[in-house]
Amino acid sequence: MPYDERLDARVSALVNEWGLTRRKMFGGTCYMRSGNMLCGVYRDSLILRLGEEGATAALDRPHTSPFDITGKPMTGWVMVEKSGLDEQALRTWLLCAQRFVDTLPPKPGKPHRGKRKPTKGGSGS
Repeated sequence: MPYDERLDARVSALVNEWGLTRRKMFGGTCYMRSGNMLCGVYRDSLILRLGEEGATAALDRPHTSPFDITGKPMTGWVMVEKSGLDEQALRTWLLCAQRFVDTLPPKPGKPHRGKRKPTKGGSGS
């Protein structure tokens, strides 16, 4: 099942000024902040990184479930059904995820996967 591109466009419109990076992941999309995953769209649901406490509290709210696509739920993450995402709810959920991810240290960038360039003055060995 493909991801909901309309929901992704709604998310993108709300977070486009937050300095996030968008990536295709797990058959959907993911938005990253300083190397940390913040939110995304999987099938027809919003996924959010809220931390363990935030995710536990969020699961008491309607339209939510653990983020589980492998048979093992991802700790600190929840899924919110599209049916529970009017504009205000979507904005509120995204801000909750942003607040949590802003508490995390930035992750260093991944090394380049291309051919390694030899160092100057050396043979590379």
